[in-house]
Amino acid sequence: MLSASSSRILMRQLQEVQSNPVEGITVTPTDTLQELSLELKGPEETPFAGATFYVTMIFDDQYPTMPPKAFFRTKIFHPNISERGEVCVNTLKRDWTPDLGIRHVLAVLRCLLIEPNPESALNEEAGRLLLEDYKEYFKRAQLFAAIHAGAADHVSTILRDVENNTTQAASQVPSTSVDKKSADRKKALKRL
Repeated sequence: MLSASSSRILMRQLQEVQSNPVEGITVTPTDTLQELSLELKGPEETPFAGATFYVTMIFDDQYPTMPPKAFFRTKIFHPNISERGEVCVNTLKRDWTPDLGIRHVLAVLRCLLIEPNPESALNEEAGRLLLEDYKEYFKRAQLFAAIHAGAADHVSTILRDVENNTTQAASQVPSTSVDKKSADRKKALKRL
């Protein structure tokens, strides 16, 4: 249960966010002030473009002295978001100060989708891919966004890319080797 002063601070910050929203984020209060539901649109030019992520922010009775906690309810492949949806970002941990407020947290969540931080990875596989093979990280994150976050417009692009890669790989096989394999199969069948 939030204290009266925490409730007043949270209400004031919520009114500020609703009158001056953070780009790409819709905030919806729940029945209690202890929880906010967020709808976060994936930023353009990221693997999350076209996706919609649902996030919950939870406030305890020590807010704003203690930071809120944020959880992605939508599955996402991201270094700073665990498979259970926990968010790891310094603003919600050691860099928190009471004067930051909800608006700052929302901006940080959006920026996290644009600039992941593999050094503080909760999802080690995503962090490793981001550092070692960005193209593979991008494809995997894009696929997760398409499947779990409704980036349906991007699914056809992903499938087309996969199909093109398969077609290109098949076109790089010399036709003589395909003909030879076919002839070998025919000989084997004649022996039977």
